[in-house]
Amino acid sequence: MNHRHCLTLNRSKGHRPMLWILLATPVVLYLFLCLFFLIAQRSFIYMPTAATAAHDRAMVLEVPGARLRISTRPHDGPRALIYFGGNAEDVARSLPDLASAFPGRALYLMHYRGYSGSSGHASEAALRSDARALFAFVSARHSDVMGVGRSLGSSVAIGLAAEAPLTRLVLIAPFDSILAIAARVAPFLPMRLLLKDPYESWRLARGVTCPTLIIAASHDELIPPANTHTLLRAFPPGVATLRVIDETGHNSVSDTPEFWEALTQAD
Repeated sequence: MNHRHCLTLNRSKGHRPMLWILLATPVVLYLFLCLFFLIAQRSFIYMPTAATAAHDRAMVLEVPGARLRISTRPHDGPRALIYFGGNAEDVARSLPDLASAFPGRALYLMHYRGYSGSSGHASEAALRSDARALFAFVSARHSDVMGVGRSLGSSVAIGLAAEAPLTRLVLIAPFDSILAIAARVAPFLPMRLLLKDPYESWRLARGVTCPTLIIAASHDELIPPANTHTLLRAFPPGVATLRVIDETGHNSVSDTPEFWEALTQAD
């Protein structure tokens, strides 16, 4: 065999491993990204608030697998309100404003698992189960129970309203589903396969029959108007109405008098 031909064959064989490495590297990186999201995804959804001495005064609700702190404002009578906050919200800080907005209702604000002194770890299944347990506690003491949910808590509130006889429902900066939002943010990942907590509020909204007010921000940087309207259309006809607060964002929607006016009028 010609010596030059032998060198060419050897050089070609040497290039094959390098070619396979070049082809395999993007696949390995993509699979690593999928694995990373699969493991770390709940840290993107839940951002627990730290416990303080003030939370020690909150009521404790025993539920399977956890002890939940519930910030309360007692009030005698049949009327009560259950509040589910955002994914990074210390709901105890919302208690004074809600107390002013709803002077005639007893207030129960749930600290999610892992938040502000509550034990356990948050997940969609756990939060929905905890919401049912809190409703059972509250409805045993009050016959007129209103639900209010903000951002992440809006989905928890919708799920509860679809199962329990809430008298009315208010949703603040709600979304149609976390799955839809995640797919928009990272369309290159198979979110339907990876996401453990999809929070598909639009599916649950079909079962809600109590009067529902959706309060949305005009410039919500997290929830596009299309997602809000998808949720609105998911409710049965005549159940839900939409109020948009002008010149506000996802977190600033409650900083205006118009917001509190809409909230109090829903009572």
